[in-house]
Amino acid sequence: MKKAVKEFFRKYRDILLLNKTIAVSGIISFVIGMIFTESYAGFAGPESSIENSIYTLVVGYASYLPIFAYLFYRDNKDRYVDPNSGTINSHVLIHDIRKLFAAFSVSEAVFIVTKTYIHFHLLELGYLEPYQAYFVAELIAWIVYFVSMNSILKAVKMYRVGENSRRLSDPS
Repeated sequence: MKKAVKEFFRKYRDILLLNKTIAVSGIISFVIGMIFTESYAGFAGPESSIENSIYTLVVGYASYLPIFAYLFYRDNKDRYVDPNSGTINSHVLIHDIRKLFAAFSVSEAVFIVTKTYIHFHLLELGYLEPYQAYFVAELIAWIVYFVSMNSILKAVKMYRVGENSRRLSDPS
C-alpha cells in the first residue's frame, strides 16, 4: 500500500504541485477577500452589494496572482533547465506558458462570473453576513474553477504523467 501511494505521488507529482500552488494561493487570497468584503460592507453599508462584489474580486486577484506566480516559480524553477548545458529551454517554457495562459483564461472567466454572480445575489438576499456570502460564493466558484482548470490542462496535454514527468509538457 505504501509503495502504491509513493508511486501515485511520483507519477502525478506535477499535477499535485500545480493544484497545491493554486489551493495555497486561493486560501490566502480567500482570507484577504473575506476580511475586505466585511470591512467594505461596514464602511459602505448593505446597499452597495455590486460594488462590494466587484471590489472584493479585484482585491482577491491582486493578492492571488502574485502569490501564485511566486509559488509556481519556486516549485518549478529547475523544470525548464537543460541538464546538459544548464541553460533555460525557452521553447519548452514558452510552450507551457501558452497552455497555462489558455487554461487560466477560461477558468478565471468562469470563476469571475460564478463568484460575482453568487456573491452579489447572496448579499442582495440579506440572509447572510457579507463574509458568509463571500465564503459561499468563493467555495462554489473554487470548485467550478478546479474542475475547469484541470479539465482544460488535461485536454491541452499539459501534464506528462509517468516517467520523467519533471517538465510540465512535451513541446512536440
